[in-house]
Amino acid sequence: MNLPDTTGQDRLLARAKPWKRHRGLLIGLAGGVAALGILFAALARFSGASGSVDRSHLSIAAVERGSFVRDVVADGQVVAAVSPTVYSNAAGTVTLQVHAGDAVHQGQTLATIESPDLVAKLAQEDASLQSLRIDWQRARLDAEHNLTHMHDAYTQAQVDEKTAQREYERSHKAFELGAYSELQSLKAQDALEKAQFTLDQAKMNFELQPAQNRFDVDARKALFDRQQFVVADLRRQVDGLTVRSPVDGQIGQVQIADRASVSKDAPLMTVVDLSALEVEIKVAENLARDLRPGMSADLEGDGHHWAGSVSGVSPEVVGGQVTTRLRFGAEKPAGLRQSQRLSVRVLIDRRDGVLMVDRGSFMDQDGGNFVYVVHDNVAERRGVRLGASSIAKVEILEGAAVGDLLVISGSDAFNGASRVILTH
Repeated sequence: MNLPDTTGQDRLLARAKPWKRHRGLLIGLAGGVAALGILFAALARFSGASGSVDRSHLSIAAVERGSFVRDVVADGQVVAAVSPTVYSNAAGTVTLQVHAGDAVHQGQTLATIESPDLVAKLAQEDASLQSLRIDWQRARLDAEHNLTHMHDAYTQAQVDEKTAQREYERSHKAFELGAYSELQSLKAQDALEKAQFTLDQAKMNFELQPAQNRFDVDARKALFDRQQFVVADLRRQVDGLTVRSPVDGQIGQVQIADRASVSKDAPLMTVVDLSALEVEIKVAENLARDLRPGMSADLEGDGHHWAGSVSGVSPEVVGGQVTTRLRFGAEKPAGLRQSQRLSVRVLIDRRDGVLMVDRGSFMDQDGGNFVYVVHDNVAERRGVRLGASSIAKVEILEGAAVGDLLVISGSDAFNGASRVILTH
């Protein structure tokens, strides 16, 4: 038995062409060349880049042109423009006549203070005042009496001088006739000179007495006036023991309990004048420098809307914020309470056709003089000049155009490089 061999299974194959035999190699070489081209292109494009940063860590915004509104938005607190605090003007026991929330009118009694020491001191000083009044009146009577006495003495001296003059004339004539001795004539002359001296002394005393009287009376009057001031001040303090409301309004916070003992100048309670309300807000220092009294404002709360204006800006910066007060317009709000919260918006400026971009931390880096512009995953550092800024936008004066993509935050990771690659 003969078995068949494999001769019938063999088939002569034609020799393949060279390019077909090395087709895989050729395709690989072509891919490598393309990859090298792409690599060279990328290297050419990213030449000068100092590093790379993940794009997801950055905030990028487009430059646009539109209406630029500068405003301040803040939460405000209603405060009373007039909210005086009444104090105890003496140590004592307080009896309250009103309670927190009570409506009061100007001059109404709010509390009374019992101060026996002050009342007793007033009585003592008033008694001293009456004593000094009597001394002053007595000084006036003494002055009139002394003036009358000096006038009488002056008149008597005039009479005595005339009598001595006649006696001297008679003695001198008698001496000339030989009726009197020379000694008698000389005695009459001495008596005349003595009378003349007494007259001159009485005249001088009489002329000086009014001035002396005025001095004595004025001294007593000054003591009396001084005591009057002391009594008036004590009487004012005693009257102040009845504490009265300085304004029409409503009792705010009562800081003491009924029948409590208080010291001098201790705060008792506040009176809130609800007819003169203002709104107080805290504004960041960089925005507060643009606020001016008289700027218009919108206030909103509890579904109501009111127009207002800036009434004052504090010159003091506390914790990076500036206290600003706003007053309501012609329409006075009703039903508002002290410390109630309101939404406040103050319009600073509004302009159309302004080149601007979203506000970001780039404003505070390098003095706001540089910005990174993004082109094809490359951030390039470029000089820029910024203008005014608002809560959400910042004005661009030079260095950018509409449509440019700017890195507005996160550029601190660039470390000031001129070009940075952005990766995904």
